[in-house]
Amino acid sequence: MSAVAARPPLAARLKLAVVRAGFALGGRLAPRRTVARAARLFATPLASSRTRAQAAPPDAAMKRGTLEVDGRAIATYLWGDPAAQPYALLVHGWSSFGLRFLPWVPRLRALGYAVVAFDQPGHGHSGGRLCTLPDFVATVRAVGRRYGHAALAVAHSLGGAAVTLAQDEDWHAARLVLVAPAADMRAATRRFFRLVRLGGHLREPFFACLQQRTGVHVDELRLEPKLRTLGQPALIVHDLDDADVPWAEGERYAQHWPGARLLTTQGLGHRRVLDAPEVIDAALAFARGGTVGERVVGSLELAAAL
Repeated sequence: MSAVAARPPLAARLKLAVVRAGFALGGRLAPRRTVARAARLFATPLASSRTRAQAAPPDAAMKRGTLEVDGRAIATYLWGDPAAQPYALLVHGWSSFGLRFLPWVPRLRALGYAVVAFDQPGHGHSGGRLCTLPDFVATVRAVGRRYGHAALAVAHSLGGAAVTLAQDEDWHAARLVLVAPAADMRAATRRFFRLVRLGGHLREPFFACLQQRTGVHVDELRLEPKLRTLGQPALIVHDLDDADVPWAEGERYAQHWPGARLLTTQGLGHRRVLDAPEVIDAALAFARGGTVGERVVGSLELAAAL
């Protein structure tokens, strides 16, 4: 595909240009109002999450349900019986939806897993309009408590960060597969600031605005301290050509997580990597107890070994 063909549609480019101009001007003339507007935009999933969920093909074997989390109805999707079978929890990423994992379901069912998926707040068929990483984490924990400890968790992008932070004594997964997981929330906000042309002087007020809404400061969402406490086997899959979440963030998971291995792909990007047949094959081999990927030695471990 040529560079011209790969560009966003003209209407989307014009809309982004208007947003950028508004933030550039507002950041100078009305910084407080501009920060509040930016924080709201940052926490608003793309409308495509709902339209793609509505267009997902029907599945006669799937049972739909709802679970209330913090006053919002969370859409759930169930295959099999988690009370009678080990189950796999599927956790989607930002502006995605639970049924994005449909290519995984028949393979997981063939291995004897029940399967649970859901839509995060403001995504797919779930209620709400705004959503942040703390919301992602709270929803993972609520779904996990509903169905009990998972035999396997598979998560993509921001869902990878959420399912990692959600691990505790009340709920955890015995094995985890994280595909293109986000690791650095400050870096994510820097990418957002560049996209919408927000001035760097607004970054700390922006974090304060998000903290006011969620009760959680961005630095409390650092992954490294959590990763060092985890002992479960984990497979991290990340593509070198990921333009949304850099490959180095996946490598960071493997460096700091004692039980993690890293599988690197190339040419799949951030989205196609999730349902690439070779990735699903590798993930299921890992779920069966196979050795997949490479052990990454972090700099602190390397220094101790020398």
